[in-house]
Amino acid sequence: MAAGEKGTVTVVNHPLVQYKLTLMRKRETSTGKFRTLLSEISMLLAYEVTRDLATDTIEIETPIAKMMAPVVAGRELVIVSILRAGNGILDGILQLIPSAHVGHIGLYRDPKTLVAVEYYFKMPRDMEERDVIVVDPMLATGHSAVAALDRIKQTKPKGIKFLCLLAAPEGVEYLQEFHPDVPIFTAAIDERLNEKKYIVPGLGDAGDRLFGTQ
Repeated sequence: MAAGEKGTVTVVNHPLVQYKLTLMRKRETSTGKFRTLLSEISMLLAYEVTRDLATDTIEIETPIAKMMAPVVAGRELVIVSILRAGNGILDGILQLIPSAHVGHIGLYRDPKTLVAVEYYFKMPRDMEERDVIVVDPMLATGHSAVAALDRIKQTKPKGIKFLCLLAAPEGVEYLQEFHPDVPIFTAAIDERLNEKKYIVPGLGDAGDRLFGTQ
């Protein structure tokens, strides 16, 4: 998995991704349906974010003949979920890549300063030999994403990518200011943030819609 060019942002505009995102945006979409859609769209996004995984070839035998066939090279990927909403994307990716290792980082946004405060951090071993995909449905202000990347980089992984469902221009700019080497993958970049720092038009609070909380 290459680090990618500095400042790269990939908007995955596949019709199925965009259709499922439309369904997720709708106010009347239920918690159960929202959860299912997030899992489905995460698998589709995972195809794009893992497109450049390195491969080796091994000899196998089919029912007909022997052949040299591709396999993913190196140590298993690490998917790092920014709690709690990141788990919605994590679940979908693990259906596609069940061998992936998982890390978690817990952050909450101080309501006064908007600064991300860490309360939990757990990563797999041998991070220096692994590529990492950091997942969080929303890239709004970018503060949580930057704090997560700051912390994860201390483990010295081989490479890092950031995957989200929706992004605001302000969040993209903020993340790129502090981590220009981390490629961003998203299904859409929306118009802006409102005064409460929600993405507009967005889809509301992804965590609340995923878990049925307020």
